[in-house]
Amino acid sequence: MKLPTLLIILSLAASVAAQTHDHDHPEPEQLGRVHFETSCAPDVSAAFDRAVALLHSFSFSTAKRAFEGIAEEDPSCAMAHWGIAMTQWSNPFALQRSAATLAAGQAAAARAMTTGTPTPRERAYIAAVRELYRDYETVDQRTRVLAYERAMESLHEAYPDDREATAFYALAINQTALPTDKTYAQQLKAAGLLEGLFADDPEHPGLAHYIIHAYDHPPLASRALEAARRYATIAPSAPHALHMPSHTFTRVGYWQDSIDTNIASAAAALRDGAVSEALHAMDYQVYAYLQTAQDDAARGVVDEAPRVLALLDPDALGGAAPPVAGFYAAAAIPARYAMERGAWKEAADLELHPTPFAYVDAITHFARAVGAARSGASGAARADSQALKALGEKLSAAGETYWAEQVRIQHDVAAAWIAFAEGRLDAALDQLRAAVAAEDASDKSAISPGPLAPARELLGEMLLAMNQPEAALSEFEATLKKEPNRFRATHLAAQAAKQGGNLTVARKHYAALVAICEAGDTPGRPELEEAREAAG
Repeated sequence: MKLPTLLIILSLAASVAAQTHDHDHPEPEQLGRVHFETSCAPDVSAAFDRAVALLHSFSFSTAKRAFEGIAEEDPSCAMAHWGIAMTQWSNPFALQRSAATLAAGQAAAARAMTTGTPTPRERAYIAAVRELYRDYETVDQRTRVLAYERAMESLHEAYPDDREATAFYALAINQTALPTDKTYAQQLKAAGLLEGLFADDPEHPGLAHYIIHAYDHPPLASRALEAARRYATIAPSAPHALHMPSHTFTRVGYWQDSIDTNIASAAAALRDGAVSEALHAMDYQVYAYLQTAQDDAARGVVDEAPRVLALLDPDALGGAAPPVAGFYAAAAIPARYAMERGAWKEAADLELHPTPFAYVDAITHFARAVGAARSGASGAARADSQALKALGEKLSAAGETYWAEQVRIQHDVAAAWIAFAEGRLDAALDQLRAAVAAEDASDKSAISPGPLAPARELLGEMLLAMNQPEAALSEFEATLKKEPNRFRATHLAAQAAKQGGNLTVARKHYAALVAICEAGDTPGRPELEEAREAAG
């Protein structure tokens, strides 16, 4: 059965399940091996272990139901309310949360403080989660997250043999890391806590999961390969456990691995009614299809995405991917399909579907601006560029500094291509180089497999168009060091080397492209057919 047909069937099933789903995951279920010692009634011990296993795999809505069931069965179990508070926090890497979500989490933490007679260790867990919600009306999120990290550090130091405390502390360390810190000090600290435990307990879902997160950066990604290959087999009943390995596979350019695991993740997510999770997996999936020139398969995902988006409930707790991730994926998928294929007129003609999220709307404006500039429609490009500027200012005013910077980079890239189209070549290069520096100083969000078009790759394209093949080749090869096995960077590196008379290097990159696209369409893109002919 082809994927689009499968997704249609699963979408319909998910729609029905969303209305009738009042039970947990069907048996037999595999979530890994977890044991969390509590003072709750012995009868709920197994259920508590299962709920924590779900929590470790970011199956938040299912975990919340599980913790609520425990609280109903044992009304004196304070830790059940700790678990509910943890699920309300949802994905720890999310940059924002609604007031309603924060109020619900705060209420759960407060109830944990007043329920039963928890042990001193349990009180430490409860006090820690309370920090995530303390005075959220007036205290910014980063301050609260740092307070949570300190509380988890104290818990870890007080109970060094508590594996769960170590795992959650490592996650807390990682979630406070800044995207501008290229020493990756926090991530390496977290990984240092996790690696030894994972070697000793290879069936623990949280250890594998959090190692992948810790190493989810270009210079570190290869260190996560063992955890990535293990995680999907540890907890295959959790949609995020099937998706999360693709974060590593994307970083190292293992495209077919990413495709395979995201097909499974999207299917599992739709089965569970986790629509945002499904769309998130589909975004990673289409990105990988496009790197391998499997354009027909990518087109199927593009066509399917709106039907899946129609199932999205923006108020649902869901899984690892919050509702914004679903909107993000739905906007990114068609934009990627156009830009990765160099279909600039197609990109310029993308239809805008406004959302409540400025940085999601920026995706379409960016693709349209670059597409229009590169297909000779500077006026249209300028309108979308101005829209990007306004969206960036809106994000900045709202205190969303990370996304404000990402949209500013998009605006600068678009402005550079407008300047290039208008013949202001020096200005174009200066603005695009500034965007490259800003993108290098930041990092992609986990919400995305990568930018719609890396700024450095675009700089190489501009240099190549200006007949500077040696400089262009340098930019393409630098792009490939950060993002291995990218189709466009590999093909353009071959073209730049050929244009510069370096035929040995050109043949190397053409051969690499043929290998990357082993499963590519036949006949494929003109660039792939060129590479196939050159590689002989």
